[in-house]
Amino acid sequence: MKYVEEVLQPGETVLFVSTIHWLTYAPALLLLIAAIVTAFWSAGGNEFVWRGISLVCFAAALLSGARAWFKRWTTEIAVTDRRIIYKRGFIRRHTIEMNMEKVESVDVNQSLLGRVFGYGDVLVRGTGVGFEPLQMIESPIELRNAVTAR
Repeated sequence: MKYVEEVLQPGETVLFVSTIHWLTYAPALLLLIAAIVTAFWSAGGNEFVWRGISLVCFAAALLSGARAWFKRWTTEIAVTDRRIIYKRGFIRRHTIEMNMEKVESVDVNQSLLGRVFGYGDVLVRGTGVGFEPLQMIESPIELRNAVTAR
C-alpha cells in the first residue's frame, strides 16, 4: 500500500499524484551507451583494456539505474483537497505535509530541458515555513495548478 493511501483522512480525496521524472535515469543511460561503445572498441587493439573499461561502465550503469529506480519508486507527491503530501525513503522515511490553508505560494523553476521533457523544481511556501525544494518533479505545472486551483 502506498504511503499516501495510508494517511488519507476520511472524506479526503486525492487531486493530483506525481513523482520524480523519468529523466533521473539519464546518467545510467549515458553509462550504458559508454559501455556499449567501449565494447565495440574492444574488437580492435588493446582488447583487454577496452573490455575492462566496458565492464566498469556497465557495472556503474547498473548501479546508477538501480539507485535512480529506487529513488523514483520511494518518492511520492500528492495533492489532496486538504493538504500536500511529500514522502521519500523506504526504511528511513522522510515525510512533509502541509495543509492547504497554510500555502502562500508555489514556485516552479524549469530549465530549457525541463520545459522540453516536462520536469522542474517546485517549492511550496507556507506561512512561516516552506517545503524543501522538490527537485526534478514530473509535471510541475500541473502540480502547481492542483495546489493553487482549490
